[in-house]
Amino acid sequence: MNIVKRAKAPTPKFFKVLRNIGLALAAVGGTILAAPIALPIVVSSIGGYLAVAGGVLSAVSQLTTTQEKSNASR
Repeated sequence: MNIVKRAKAPTPKFFKVLRNIGLALAAVGGTILAAPIALPIVVSSIGGYLAVAGGVLSAVSQLTTTQEKSNASR
């Protein structure tokens, strides 16, 4: 299955929840990074890690599909 078919295939409910959590983490991380005030370096680093982790979590969760059953006996 190629990447386009995977992205268009239905996503299981658990991974939809994980995708939404990942999007929220990415949004929080992006907000921290784009803050108009000077933040300590530790807080900025955490914001970067949140943005990356949220993006990866969302991407992996979106590309997860259920396994198709085949009629072939093995």
